[in-house]
Amino acid sequence: MTALTDGFHLVVDALKANDVDTMYGIVGIPITDLARVAQASGIRFIGFRHEAAAGNAAAAAGFLTRRPGISLTTSGPGFLNGLPALANATANCFPTIQISGSSNRALVDLQRGDYQDLDQLNAARPFVKAAYRITRVEDIGVGVARAIRTAVSGRPGGVYLDIPGVVLGQAMDAAAAAASVWRVVDPAPQQLPAPDAVDRALGVLARAQRPLIVLGKGAAYAQADNAVREFVETAGIPFLPMSMAKGLLPDSHPQSAAAARSLAITRADAVLLVGARLNWLLGHGDSPQWSSDTKFIQVDIAPSEFDSNQPIAAPLVGDIGSVLAALTDGLSSHPITVSAEWTHELAERRARNDEKMRQRLAENPHPMRFYNALGAIRRVLQENPDVYVVNEGANALDLARNVIDMELPRHRLDSGTWGVMGIGMGYAIAAAVETGKPVVAIEGDSAFGFSGMEIETICRYRLPVTVVILNNGGVYRGDEAPTGDDPAPTVLNARARHELLAEAFGGKGYHVTTPSELRKALSEAIASNGPSIIDCELDPAAGVESGHLASLNPTSAATPKAAVSADA
Repeated sequence: MTALTDGFHLVVDALKANDVDTMYGIVGIPITDLARVAQASGIRFIGFRHEAAAGNAAAAAGFLTRRPGISLTTSGPGFLNGLPALANATANCFPTIQISGSSNRALVDLQRGDYQDLDQLNAARPFVKAAYRITRVEDIGVGVARAIRTAVSGRPGGVYLDIPGVVLGQAMDAAAAAASVWRVVDPAPQQLPAPDAVDRALGVLARAQRPLIVLGKGAAYAQADNAVREFVETAGIPFLPMSMAKGLLPDSHPQSAAAARSLAITRADAVLLVGARLNWLLGHGDSPQWSSDTKFIQVDIAPSEFDSNQPIAAPLVGDIGSVLAALTDGLSSHPITVSAEWTHELAERRARNDEKMRQRLAENPHPMRFYNALGAIRRVLQENPDVYVVNEGANALDLARNVIDMELPRHRLDSGTWGVMGIGMGYAIAAAVETGKPVVAIEGDSAFGFSGMEIETICRYRLPVTVVILNNGGVYRGDEAPTGDDPAPTVLNARARHELLAEAFGGKGYHVTTPSELRKALSEAIASNGPSIIDCELDPAAGVESGHLASLNPTSAATPKAAVSADA
């Protein structure tokens, strides 16, 4: 008798052939058995409470491992729930594959009203790097291979892989099925820069009076840590890390200009962008934030990214490790001398801002406000440098980014390019699963609400995740006066006891009102290596609307806004 296999087993075989060992998702029609088969085969399946959180976990897994994170969703609404996370992964250049079951094509295409009837392939296409549909069981191997290579090659991103339920249930000869599966060879090959492009870039830097290196999360993703450090230290150029590049070189590094960000950006006359884009996070490279005569050098694996906002004087096409190695090799023939005046100017501003930060952190108002709460967290994290930090919110994000220093690469994950809320629990779960290390998620109370039910997931899998909720009772702040009987639009519950959620699902809960209580609770929670929530009660008047982004929120006389300095 001929041995047969089916689409469920073939998908799993194709994933395992390409070293997939973890899937994040929610089961349901028609993919429940796919999760069962995957788990039985040795792939770890992490079951979530919402597809968006599962998709965010897959995205964070992609960032941390440089392999595609895999999320699994049901058809129709399940697919749609996962799509925002997949789009966010694409915006952030995280390699991710969302595999979704879908309804019968013959019925969907004629709009005959099948169960969860939706043309998922075309719905996904505007939001992803690529979208593929497998319509025959014998094409599962090639479909998985296409998705993997597309997700990680060139500029990484999100890929949607549609598999109708009827294909998953189809049977075929087991030997032919095994022959249809293969391992993708070198899915993200090195891409060496052109020698003349390297010479051009070094020439721009050598002629500069005030050069600056900007390290983006792409530099962290590349895992070219030694190449980055060697070039930065050999060239002697000050560097500015974007938020998810913090720790690529320690924030305590003497060449770091993080505490003098505004001055560095305003005064630099030549800027080397490494894994960073001149998007809104860098003011699109426009003056007055940047000098009008700044010359930009950009390292990117996708040439189409150059000149997207400003002229790029020296484009460098290639992978970051290869490009920086070539730049370092070229320093012997293109020596760079960084003026003492420039480094002194930055060091002076850094010292001044560091002193301002020390003064802010030394303040001890009661009820707590953001700075003394974050100061307590900072002290504990300094004692636990290997902890992964996830951060989202408005003030919670803006201020933690400045207060919490990072010493190790890829240990900080946050809202990223799109500035989205709701990534917190998914990113925290992935960091814990993929690394096995403790995770501290620093959350605004509003941001936590987007994915808070995943506390149950964290507790179910007994993950070493501590969630610190900076609860000021509102979106931005919790003291806006109502204009009628209902609470004001920005007001939440300043007396919420979020820690009870952890206790409800078997974790540990803490409610703290002072920095000393917060330090004690956080130290204990990290040491426990288990799930916990620390509800940190803040003054509802703490915080400003929109934080660093006040200029993007239209103002009115009735609703004054305040901006926070980018220097911290």
